[in-house]
Amino acid sequence: MHEILTLQLGHPANYLATHFWNTQESYFDYGASEEPLTIDHDIHFRAGQGPKGEDTYTPRTLIYDLKGGFGGLRKWGGLYDQGDIDPASQDLWDGSVVKQQDKPISQSAYQKALDDLEQPPKLSSQAVRYWSDFSRVFYHPRSIIQINDYELGSSILPFEKWVCGEQLFSELDKDHDILDRDIRPWAEECDQVQAIQVFASADDAWGGFASRYVESLRDEYGKTPLWFWGLEEQAGQGQRAKQSIRTVNIAQSLQAISTLASMYIPLAVPKYAPAYVGLDLSSQWHVSGLVSMAVESITLPSRQKAGSMGRGLLGDLEVALNSNGNQRIAELQCSVVDPLTQHLERTPEASQAAKDKRTAGSPLQQLAYEDEMEPGQSRLDMSFSSGQTTRTGLSLRQWERRNHVFGKVESIRGVPWEGHGLNDEGEANRRKRRRLGSLPTVERYYNALAYPLLDSFPEILVGGGSSSKAAAIYASLSTTGQMSKWTKGLQNMVSRMVDVVEREALSNGLGEMAEAYEEGWDSGGDDDSSD
Repeated sequence: MHEILTLQLGHPANYLATHFWNTQESYFDYGASEEPLTIDHDIHFRAGQGPKGEDTYTPRTLIYDLKGGFGGLRKWGGLYDQGDIDPASQDLWDGSVVKQQDKPISQSAYQKALDDLEQPPKLSSQAVRYWSDFSRVFYHPRSIIQINDYELGSSILPFEKWVCGEQLFSELDKDHDILDRDIRPWAEECDQVQAIQVFASADDAWGGFASRYVESLRDEYGKTPLWFWGLEEQAGQGQRAKQSIRTVNIAQSLQAISTLASMYIPLAVPKYAPAYVGLDLSSQWHVSGLVSMAVESITLPSRQKAGSMGRGLLGDLEVALNSNGNQRIAELQCSVVDPLTQHLERTPEASQAAKDKRTAGSPLQQLAYEDEMEPGQSRLDMSFSSGQTTRTGLSLRQWERRNHVFGKVESIRGVPWEGHGLNDEGEANRRKRRRLGSLPTVERYYNALAYPLLDSFPEILVGGGSSSKAAAIYASLSTTGQMSKWTKGLQNMVSRMVDVVEREALSNGLGEMAEAYEEGWDSGGDDDSSD
């Protein structure tokens, strides 16, 4: 069935993943739809039975969070509630027991309404305290793993330095063997694991925890595609000392994880948000909603039913992105098409003009028009890479050099698109012409399914408003020369922040990564002095 296993490491990652799972749950067709969806639910969900024999369908995921991070989420995930168990009743000690228990976190009004099968109230940034406050999904008890060594938001023992996460994983793994306890039961239920995807913060201690986890996963599942989505807080937030810690954490996560993962995708708040996005940057609910919209859209091909158009496993996507074998860091971009449909819609006149252009010029120009992709240019208006740059002050040649595309995957959903009905022979010919023309590898997937705007999703699309039920999305992943500039920037910064013992290994590792995005195309050097 080509299942995907998911790991959620830390509070920010759980916000992102909650939006992701809410979206997956919305794809279930509980009525007699005339046009059934092409989503294969078994890829992300597992069938089971509750304690009373009722059928259950829960996400194939492992949720790690610190003490206090689960909010009002029930211990048994809601479906498997077994009542409150008194620890004293299971103890061999027959003497008196003094019970000390933290005050439980109250369930959100949204969650309570869902449990009571009532219309939930409208959510707001103030109403969402924890990621569980807007969750619409039931989880299996094995999915919920609380880390009691640290407490969420603690100022006494903060979970913020990369080495703390690294040490925590080593201690837990020594006591329990995390893969045997947590991962293996899920993997053994699968017929054929398509991939493992990891959502984790890259700029705090969860980055160190994730690096050790990914290392163990790679040792155990050497050939399985492993995608890492590394969340980063918005640059410039907090005190300078905190910013320095986060920068070093990002560099350490990148250096340690990108060499083990099949794909490493940094996820940061877009520096330049379009006018149709109204974002409350202080709300994790808002920020994670915007990021999840792009993540869910670009991975949509991986959960299509076998034989359906627009299907592409994560392994297929990474082949297009990492065609040279050493470019594993990809940039995620996205546009919401609905408020800006004019640059994607095709009138008959525009379609004929495009055809006329394809018949003129050199073969390479014809192919560029056919793929609608000009070198160094992007039609997408949001980048989730913290290394995003603009063309300001750069010549076209400098801009194209920095943004050279090695491989690209595009996912277009919710909008009709002319010319996407290529048969296998036509698609093979297009790819062959791209290779002969030394143009980047491009894989493009289409799906009529728009992104659902649920009542659990924040109203961040100004152009849509509360009346909109879905949005057309254009998302892309690409490996570009811009990753070299971003990696070198990290290298320069951390060389002044870390001690001598760490500096050489970390700096050299980042430098080698940067070179992977220069070799084979950049013959003009970094200074662009010839322009």
